[in-house]
Amino acid sequence: MFHRLLIANRGEIAVRIARACRESGIVSVALHSEVDASALHVREADEAIPLQGASPAETYLNASVILEAARSAGCEAIHPGYGFLSEDAAFARAVRAAGLVFIGPEAGTIQRLGDKTRARELARTAGIPVVPGYAGGGSEADFLREAKKLGFPVLVKAAGGGGGRGMRVAATPAGLEEALHSARREAEGAFGNSRVFLEKLIPSARHVEIQVLGDLEGRVISLFERDCSVQRRYQKILEESPSPALTEELRERMGVTAVAVAKAAGYSNAGTVEFLLDLDSGEFYFLEMNTRLQVEHPVTEVLTGVDLVAAQIQLAVGEPISPSWAAAVPRGHALECRLYAEDPARDFAPSPGRILRWKMPEGPGVRVDSGYAEGDEVSIHYDSLLAKIIVSAEDREAALRRMEGVLRDTVVLGPTTNQGLLKRLLAHPVFRRGDATTDFLPNHLFPAGNVHHPPDEVLIAAAILAEGGALPSGKTAAGETGDLHSPWRVADGFRLSG
Repeated sequence: MFHRLLIANRGEIAVRIARACRESGIVSVALHSEVDASALHVREADEAIPLQGASPAETYLNASVILEAARSAGCEAIHPGYGFLSEDAAFARAVRAAGLVFIGPEAGTIQRLGDKTRARELARTAGIPVVPGYAGGGSEADFLREAKKLGFPVLVKAAGGGGGRGMRVAATPAGLEEALHSARREAEGAFGNSRVFLEKLIPSARHVEIQVLGDLEGRVISLFERDCSVQRRYQKILEESPSPALTEELRERMGVTAVAVAKAAGYSNAGTVEFLLDLDSGEFYFLEMNTRLQVEHPVTEVLTGVDLVAAQIQLAVGEPISPSWAAAVPRGHALECRLYAEDPARDFAPSPGRILRWKMPEGPGVRVDSGYAEGDEVSIHYDSLLAKIIVSAEDREAALRRMEGVLRDTVVLGPTTNQGLLKRLLAHPVFRRGDATTDFLPNHLFPAGNVHHPPDEVLIAAAILAEGGALPSGKTAAGETGDLHSPWRVADGFRLSG
């Protein structure tokens, strides 16, 4: 086992890895940009190394600086988390060339599966069905010809990267050219790779993924599915398991297929095989394989009792698949809601700023993974994920009721969040029946309508009252503050409105 491990990430996943290291007796070393100097993941780690700059390119994407930090701190391994360099084959190769252990699959495996067109071909060669498509690489005329063969609408997708970026829908031949150009621009900016391909758009489908673990001896196991159909702009906001859409027979088939994909790729460590389930035909198709820990991994952890981060570390040092992992069975039902600092009423625009009040839920069957605390600043430089709220219960209905109560108890004042959207989602009869598909949000919950955002002074006053405190009198506060614009100076006019 390692003695010292560098966490090449930030936010909630860095906090999660630091806590797993602590439980395993490993010294965790965090990295932080200038704006993250007092972040929660820095406070949770045993040691921290500052990085110059604030942008991802200067800090968490700077492979040479990260490798030097690992060497200077005497670390034996690097855990990349998710995002940033987690699926960068060149980084994984450089880590191993430096004599360190990369917590993840081999660089060659990342490279094979990181290109979605190559991954589709690998699955096809293994006899696994893929969504009908066109691998790209041709002219605009070639794309148009192939799109007509597939039949509109089609989905333009980036060949490299993920997270919903570089994806555009072309509903008609006239819209294909703009979809291609737009997807290429975003893919180039996000991944440094503008190559795109086509897939037939399957409406009203379910997005189901299978968690797998593989060891260096070639053994691979499935840890069951997560249903990720509820998405905004092709990015997940709610995950659950078991999937309401699967029968036991279909669940077994998808698990076997996911293991076959991983074995065909020579996969080791934790990974996720993603499928699209066509409800009309009952058939499922391979989409891609993510060669890293997923954001939604806690759903599997609370359902099976398997610590996936600890498993990643053990597999990286060459330990075989544990009999306890292979024997794990899902118990009850689990849900995860992603709480974002974003405004659904403004096309999910990020909402950076200081967190004035922060109260996360607690109780039986409740888990919160977060990289923030009260007083922290949500930066413009990074992803807007505030927290992952996970609940588990004996069945789906009980889990839904628990999540509804948990969201009522959650308080975040300062940045605008998607909390209201999550509440409406849980209450919607289509989702309640277990029938939500990948087009659920645009079809059922939008337009969201205008949202009134009270000024900061009202939020601060609400936070004081929420703690059972008293608002200071206008005259007292006006006399104590030197701020000429303080609302407390307007002693006769300031009112706190419900």
